[in-house]
Amino acid sequence: MKIRYLTPFASSLVLFAALTSCSDDETAGTGAAASSSGAGASSSSGEGGAGATGGSGSGASGAEGGSGGAGGSAATGGTGGGVSTMTFFVTSDTSETGDIGGLAGADTRCQTLAEAAGAGDKTWAAFLSVADPETNAIDRIADGPYVNAAGVTLAADKAALLALTGDPDLFLDENGGKVNGQWDGSPDPNEHDILTGSTDEGTLLEGATCDDWTSDQGDARVGHSDGLGPNMNPDPPYSSWQSSHDSDCGNLAQSGGAGKLYCFVAAP
Repeated sequence: MKIRYLTPFASSLVLFAALTSCSDDETAGTGAAASSSGAGASSSSGEGGAGATGGSGSGASGAEGGSGGAGGSAATGGTGGGVSTMTFFVTSDTSETGDIGGLAGADTRCQTLAEAAGAGDKTWAAFLSVADPETNAIDRIADGPYVNAAGVTLAADKAALLALTGDPDLFLDENGGKVNGQWDGSPDPNEHDILTGSTDEGTLLEGATCDDWTSDQGDARVGHSDGLGPNMNPDPPYSSWQSSHDSDCGNLAQSGGAGKLYCFVAAP
């Protein structure tokens, strides 16, 4: 008789142990899921570059890591990172003639566009030469390095800058855009003629400054931002970014220009 009563009791103990084991398994599974969630957030934070410790094993900690990662991505990604180091650009705006308000008007254009692009904390100057008082474009700009809106360095110093030839992938506008030119696939119209009034050495070229950038009469010396001539010709003088040929001050578009300027951080 005692054996008959003990058998159901033993069966109950086995059932209770099984239920307890299932409960423990479920708890362990939940912990694993939380750990997996945390690991996923940690991976997200790694991509962003700023979320440091998302993988603590808890769901909340993992979410914090993910949030940090997104912040890191926003702070360092895209064009903004390049603009913060930008010391050079081609103007995105245009002028039909060489009458652009003299050096003061040209510098204002550079400063205004730089501010709109998020680089207004620097003082900017146009790469232009004038006759009165005699001023050389190369003397108006800082010593370098020269960095475009994409964060790419064109040249480390003035000597290296003057030795460059035009390049559509380097000579970008303040927003990181390529300047229309003779390069393969470029949209119309051609706007690669950039006003300089200068020689290849960045010094004044007499009689080629549209009366010091205050007139639509006379000639304007221009350079090619893409370093290319007709039919993508890369030979000199077409290759020169600073001194390729003369254009009509009253109709810059006639030869492939739009009154664009080279802007650099100003010499101190």
